[in-house]
Parts: sequence; C-alpha cells; structure tokens
Amino acid sequence: MFHRAINLPLSADRSFFLFGPRGTGKTTWLKRHFPRAPFINLLQSEFHIPLSASPGRLRELIPPDYSDWIVIDEVQRVPELLNEVHDLIESRGLRFALTGSSARSLRRGGVNLLGGRARTWQMHPLTVGEQGEAFDFTESLRFGHLPARFSDPEPRRYLQAYIATYLKEEVAQEGLTRNIGHFSRFLETAAFSQGQTLNISSVAREAQVSRAVAENYFSILEDLLIAVSLPVFARHAKRKLISQRKFYFFDAGVFRAIRPTGPLDSEAEIDGPALETLVLQELRAVNDYLALDYEISYWRTRNGLEVDFVLYGPRGLIAIEIKRSRNPGPKDTRALREFRKDYPPAQCFLFHGGDSSLHLDGIVAMPVAEALAKIEDILLG
Repeated sequence: MFHRAINLPLSADRSFFLFGPRGTGKTTWLKRHFPRAPFINLLQSEFHIPLSASPGRLRELIPPDYSDWIVIDEVQRVPELLNEVHDLIESRGLRFALTGSSARSLRRGGVNLLGGRARTWQMHPLTVGEQGEAFDFTESLRFGHLPARFSDPEPRRYLQAYIATYLKEEVAQEGLTRNIGHFSRFLETAAFSQGQTLNISSVAREAQVSRAVAENYFSILEDLLIAVSLPVFARHAKRKLISQRKFYFFDAGVFRAIRPTGPLDSEAEIDGPALETLVLQELRAVNDYLALDYEISYWRTRNGLEVDFVLYGPRGLIAIEIKRSRNPGPKDTRALREFRKDYPPAQCFLFHGGDSSLHLDGIVAMPVAEALAKIEDILLG
C-alpha cells in the first residue's frame, strides 16, 4: 500500500470530481478515505444497468437519514446521474466524491457538471516520492508507475492486459469508435509519435485511416486521459517557432506496452521517449498535487532548437532538457542557453544519464534518477 500525495479537503462541505486514467488508484484511495460511505461502482452491472435505465434510482441507494459522503465511481458511464447528484446536494446537503476515467461523456452538451458546486482534482500514476524505497529507476523506465504493476509478478503482461482493457471497456463499451481494429492499429502507430511533434497526416497515412478519423482518435486518447499533448511555449516569442503540439501517452510503461518493437528498433528510439515520459508524468503529478498552477509546454524554434519542457506559472519560469548522454557538455546545453537568452529569468535544468551533478554555464545538470526524486524541490524553487 502506497501513501498517496494527493491531499483533498475532505472535511469541507464541497463535493468533488476525481479524474484520472483507469488504474491510477482512484477507487483504492476512495475506499481508504470513505470506508463507510455508500459506494456506487458503475463498472459493476448491479449498479450500471438499473441506474442507466432510471437515474432516479440513485435515491433508493441512499438511506433517508444519511447525511455524510457518497461515492460514485466512474460516473462518466451514466452522466445523467449528475442531475440527481445536483438535486441531492441542493435538497439534502449531501456530499459526493465522483470519479471518472473519461472526460468525453461529461463534456457532451447538456451534461450537468454541478454548476461549480464541486471541485475538480486529478489522480496520476505513482510519483517517485510516493514510491519511497520501492522506486527503481530502471524498472520505472521499463514498466512505468501504475500502482498495480508493483505487485504483479509479470508487470509486462499486466500492462498488455491494461491496454486491452482500455480498448474493450472504455472505447468499445462507450461506443467511441465503430471500428476497434482501426483504432488498435492507430494506437500502435501513435506510439511512434511519443515525445514528437504531432504530424496527424503522417499518422493517418501509416494507420490507413483518413486524417479526420485520426484527429478524432487523438481526441479520444486525450478524453480517456491516457494521452496528453503539449503546446509550444510562445509567450513574448523572439524567434520563429513551430506550432505543432507534442504528444505523449500518460505513463512510460503504458507507452512501452503499446509501442510495437522489433529487431530493427534501437534502444534510443524507445528509451529516449520513455525517459521523457517518466519526467513529464512526474511534473504533471507534482504540479497538480501541490496546486502549483504551472502551465507545461515545450519550446522549439524553426531551426530545430528544442527544450523538452517549459513550466510557466506564478512561481516563475523553468526550462528542462533531457539527454541520455552520460557525459553532458556544451552541445547538450545549447538549446537551454539559447532559451535563456530569450528568457533571462528562466531557471534551466539538464537531466542527463550520468552519475554526477554539474553546473554548466549556469545550468544545473543532474542525473535523471536524482532529478526525478527532486522534482518537488525544483518546482517549489
């Protein structure tokens, strides 16, 4: 059992949504914090079928004199329930903990998002800090940070089953696409874009689908919270920048489970994007859990200079470049140095594959395993 860093104000009177990809630990966390609450899991047919047919039956599951928290797990499966939830909040003062692993259904027109009466939080894969002594950099790079992989004797098989579950339960059951075969092929093709600027036309061509279908599939991945795209950092831009977004699956282990591999694949082709993913998922989690409000983006000029991650927010400006080199030098810090010319206040970091911390022309160079353990300190300044 891992102690999660997410810290919700459970003593407050305000209900909340807890979003996150399937398998990040939302249900486990809620059962631990609300052990006596009515627990309505919409993945279970005993709840899903009757509530889909008649959302008003929700009232029958709550004792008349009950006045504490109620948990509804995977609420996106019956979004109409939110009208009943809204009324119960207003009429009885009840508090609801509502989880979801898909934002798609809840964003459809007419869905009641409780009119601002509920806060929204995010659950991510385990952070390095949450793992404590269980953190193993090599294992993290191979299998990512989904909680269940730590206890599974065959983490690779677990991740393969995880992908199959998403295809079956999230995509097929919600009717997000009519052709699972096309979507499966697209999913593998999209994995080759991990950590790359997104060329939707190229992906569509490789996946043998139209560009419009590929755009819809990328939208599905983000709506299911299993992928994220980063915009270009262009505030007060002094150079010509590209405009394409950069694409990532949300967890390094999930990325590796999706990406096809063969004898012609080099280690760098897979380990490089996996390493960037590992850093990004840590940045996203710490940023959300500590409510630091950084906007996460990347920077790339038209002549090819690129900084992997740029964080901009109330606490300042941070630029992070990731290199697998064991002996970083001036070539590895060039993009950061150019970025700092345009943005002198930026704190610049190089995460590298070596063993020693260095200072290279005012840039802090840290071994990536050490840097992952210090993300919180870096973001807090």
